[in-house]
Amino acid sequence: MLSKELYIIIHNIRSAYNVGAVFRSSDGAGGRKIYLTGYTPAPFREGVDLYETQAYKMISKTALGAEKIIPWSKEKNISKVIRGLKKEGVKIIALEEDKNAVDYKRFVPQFPCALILGNEVRGIDKKILNKCDAIISIPMRGQKESLNVSVAAGIAIYEILH
Repeated sequence: MLSKELYIIIHNIRSAYNVGAVFRSSDGAGGRKIYLTGYTPAPFREGVDLYETQAYKMISKTALGAEKIIPWSKEKNISKVIRGLKKEGVKIIALEEDKNAVDYKRFVPQFPCALILGNEVRGIDKKILNKCDAIISIPMRGQKESLNVSVAAGIAIYEILH
């Protein structure tokens, strides 16, 4: 078992390509499990799903098989996932631009922990942020306010685990 356990919660992400990229980054860095919450698309499940949709194919294309390696579950309600993880002693971290956010380079994680990634445009809802033990952000030096969610996820996942 890894000494640094990191769970990923992908909440209300629309792009199946982003989901696949997060699977790949999480597997590469040693993530423990991925929770797909809200309307985030999920990978194809052999024996469960009747046919492969375009979203399945998009996830598979960017995940390059990581969706078959890293454990994952599809959960509608993120609050239930957060409650369950907290009961197991998991610290909840949000990756979000917020006035209370700590620079990801200065953040000292406590393990086990879970990283929440939010919607590509709206980010993570304040009600969810209020349930988190910490909020981290990646400082932006240019004119744009944020990075692509899968790029930001890769940066944060590697920083937390290494």
